[in-house]
Amino acid sequence: MLIAAAAIIVGFIILIYSADLFVAGAAAIAENMGMSPVIIGLTIVSMGTSAPEILVSLTASFAGAGELAIGNAIGSNIANIGLVLGITVLIAPLIVHKGTLRKEIVLLMIVTLGVGFLCLDGSLSRLDGIMMVAVLVFILIYLTLIQSSDTSLAQEADEEPI
Repeated sequence: MLIAAAAIIVGFIILIYSADLFVAGAAAIAENMGMSPVIIGLTIVSMGTSAPEILVSLTASFAGAGELAIGNAIGSNIANIGLVLGITVLIAPLIVHKGTLRKEIVLLMIVTLGVGFLCLDGSLSRLDGIMMVAVLVFILIYLTLIQSSDTSLAQEADEEPI
């Protein structure tokens, strides 16, 4: 049991160190390419941190355990919002600008309701998956265009945070 506990502690240390390197690398990519850190967060960081969930869901789906894949997606979102965001805010407050809320919260609510609508028939088909991936690509392109061409980002820095 002592060896298992030590392995978990060592694993957490390696995870924290590699996460720090990952974030530093992503920030460096953003800076070197002249991109907004928000765009890097929307693409590289979000996809990279979602890779384990994708692997678990694919494995569960191929094994005929679709409920596990659905539970993984829902649980991952709850953990990201509750644990990751909650613990981060406990340590250091985050500034959220009103403009960000107006643009991105509406999209989040629409996507959530859309996936809920797709689940009403009791299954998610290949067509549902194609539609969800297409919406993901659309939203990433939309948010990237907004972030890269929106001059209100400079104005948001002057806005009152929530």
